[in-house]
Amino acid sequence: MSELLLVLLAGTAAGALNSVGGGGTFVALPALVAVGLSPVTANATSTIALVPGAVASGWVYRRDIAPVGGTSLTALTTVSVVGGGLGAALLLTLPAASFDAAMPWLLAFATAVLAFGRRISRTISGTLGREIGMSPRAVLIGQFLLALYGGYFGGAVGIMMFALWGIGLGLDAAVSNPMRITQIAAINLSATALLLVASDALSAPLTLGAMFAGALAGGFTGAHFARRLSARLLRGIILTTAVTMTVLYFVRG
Repeated sequence: MSELLLVLLAGTAAGALNSVGGGGTFVALPALVAVGLSPVTANATSTIALVPGAVASGWVYRRDIAPVGGTSLTALTTVSVVGGGLGAALLLTLPAASFDAAMPWLLAFATAVLAFGRRISRTISGTLGREIGMSPRAVLIGQFLLALYGGYFGGAVGIMMFALWGIGLGLDAAVSNPMRITQIAAINLSATALLLVASDALSAPLTLGAMFAGALAGGFTGAHFARRLSARLLRGIILTTAVTMTVLYFVRG
């Protein structure tokens, strides 16, 4: 299999996964590293390339967007844009060695959230005897931290949004998915604006273009078929991929 075909397929899978439940970075990032990009460049390229998939998915879901807590779409999106840009600035400012060392732990953290987020939510709700009611300010602060993480790394940031909104607001994942996709698009667009100028992601234009095209096709198609897929099966696939990639990166490190 040629390198460009591998990247194209990885981009398609990543775009489709992000449109349904998240986890696309677990497919995109390892594929880019496998074809020879450094971890920092691969992360920047992945962030840029997955933008069209998120935008395409957001367009499909545009009529289904529901408010999150007492926050408005404008306020939540503004926080996502600011946090995403600052996260990308951290990626470019911190030494590359710092990202190399942190990446396995970031993967492990995102995997743990994916694996145990729902259980934690149920445990907290059961202990309190009610759902946690976050204030609009708390929602915005939490979203800013997630956007900061998303701009820096991005792995499972959408899954973490599910966890935050589910634990803090009792929102069902199906209801919050359109807003989640919209916010991922905002984070990635903000980060991309900086990464296109300041990173070396454009040093491999064919690789970027292949993942860009794959993510666009996967994001658009995945959003259309999201309601027809088994959520349990998809979550299992994402979790298996996440665990595998985490183990491989720790072994590589």
